[in-house]
Amino acid sequence: MTITYGPDERTLWAAVGDVTLESGAVIDDVRVAYRTWGTPGEPAVLLCHALTGDANADEWWGGVVGPGLGVDTDQSFVISSNVLGSCYGTTGPADLRSGTDLNWGPEFPDITIRDMVEVQSRLLDALGVETAAVVGGSMGGMQALEWAVALPERVDSLIVIAAGATHSPWCIGLGEAQRLAIEGDAAWLGGRYPAGKQPERGLALARKIAMVSYRSPESFRDRFGRDSDGEDFAVQRYLRHHGAELVRRFDANAYLTLTRAMDTHDVGRARGGVPAALRSISAPTTVVGITSDVLYPTDEQREVAALIPTAEYIELDAPDGHDAFLIETSSMSQIIGTALGRRQRRRAA
Repeated sequence: MTITYGPDERTLWAAVGDVTLESGAVIDDVRVAYRTWGTPGEPAVLLCHALTGDANADEWWGGVVGPGLGVDTDQSFVISSNVLGSCYGTTGPADLRSGTDLNWGPEFPDITIRDMVEVQSRLLDALGVETAAVVGGSMGGMQALEWAVALPERVDSLIVIAAGATHSPWCIGLGEAQRLAIEGDAAWLGGRYPAGKQPERGLALARKIAMVSYRSPESFRDRFGRDSDGEDFAVQRYLRHHGAELVRRFDANAYLTLTRAMDTHDVGRARGGVPAALRSISAPTTVVGITSDVLYPTDEQREVAALIPTAEYIELDAPDGHDAFLIETSSMSQIIGTALGRRQRRRAA
């Protein structure tokens, strides 16, 4: 399947007003790009995407979202929105600043995962959705955890995949290396690069660094070995391809904004610490770890599950690393379908 990123004729839009961020800064006239599947009034499912994802959950999670799948669009009202700070329709650095003819660019305020959740909650308000199952992997899993801690009365089921309670020093270091790759590109121009002339080499390098962390040594060995065409190794061609693809579809300022937001992820901040925050979660919870994930190792998911009183821990045994939750769609569909099926039975009881 060819994935079409960003807004298109299927995209819906919601204006959610001025948003005061966790920092105290204000973003005026925030709009949200989103899509829905199923029938309003059915039990709602909110899908939270990862770093460079968008509202098209049926595409980036094909095999999981759709009729008869784990996120069954025949049985639920499914919502997926692009996050605050991205470049796929929801207000972000590439958008014009309200009342001006200049985009936000590098002046876009620092945001947090909590700010993303605030914008999502306003979207659900606009859609008349009071409660939902919240499902997310990676950065989406961070959002899901924030939902359950910040707005427990609105979360009736929680599925957290390949994410921890905080962003680790390991992840912060990888994010910083990616940001420095972008900022070190001569075309960066302090973030004020012209439209269509973003720092391509730096953004491509950032993506290459990220792709190594999204997979595992085993997956690279099995897929590429030391195959070479006489000039380049196969793994080099693979990384170049993904770097070029991200340059084609993503904005460098948005990449910096979102990776910084991930670094702030800490469900225990100003809540008495991680254990207190996680113990406050009352929604039935499924936490999924991936055996080969070197970015968010399974000990992080085990910690989350151990501290949430209502949590079940499931480990996905897969060689593909962090991205296994996007690759092993049959297994993920089964895990999510089982968890959401329990929610349906509770509602019917």
